[in-house]
Amino acid sequence: LYIILLDEYQVLLGEGPNWHPMDQFSWQFSGLEAKEQYHIGYYDNQPCFVVKVSHQSQLPHGYRWEAVRNLLIRNAITESQFEMVGSAMQVINWNLGHQYCGQCGDKTKLHSEERARVCEPCGIHYYSRISPCVIVLITRGEECLLAKHAKGKGEFYSPLAGFIEPGETVENALRREVSEEVAITVKNLQYFGSQPWPYPGQLMIGFYAEYDAGDIEVDGIEITDARWWHYTDLPSVPAGGSLSGKLISHFVAQCAEKD
Repeated sequence: LYIILLDEYQVLLGEGPNWHPMDQFSWQFSGLEAKEQYHIGYYDNQPCFVVKVSHQSQLPHGYRWEAVRNLLIRNAITESQFEMVGSAMQVINWNLGHQYCGQCGDKTKLHSEERARVCEPCGIHYYSRISPCVIVLITRGEECLLAKHAKGKGEFYSPLAGFIEPGETVENALRREVSEEVAITVKNLQYFGSQPWPYPGQLMIGFYAEYDAGDIEVDGIEITDARWWHYTDLPSVPAGGSLSGKLISHFVAQCAEKD
């Protein structure tokens, strides 16, 4: 049995490996109060639960809170572990955001057999949902376009990204986001991969695209700076565990292999 202890976007870790598989009793020590508990799937063929606890500063020796994002930045968590912790975060956020029915305002209740909250007067079932996003690394020979996002932390530059709007295909959303944010056009879209991103609940869908035409003009709202960077002279970029980091590192590896 695996238990993930969460408080907002922080996970409780113990000594030794950053992934700490605790049995169902070890978390019940002084200072932690369980708020909610949900089954989220299986890890290593063992059932895995998330328990939301109140964040207390006093913990037993050897335990600490750490932001899940920091684990990813430090490459201190595997992809399968990140997916499990990310699932736990999204389930907690979904439950918090659907305490009341959006149609009649009545309080919802957990379904007895499936992961859903139910409004009994309306008969509506509220399931956890994700928001699909597209992320794209635009290339021009041995250069790639990286941008500084207005809401980003630090001096990181990363690929362009944006939400897919109702009625759009992934490809159309990609072209629109690129046009809106840096005013260029792209061609030869190539799917790379996807990644669940629990901030608070997206599915990132990654692409490569080749530069087609136009000069970079940032929108000044979502993007504050964007430039072409040679693969041997990149700025600070996201960690390799994130999909944006994987897009960049794969591009760099391909260019280096050709040289």
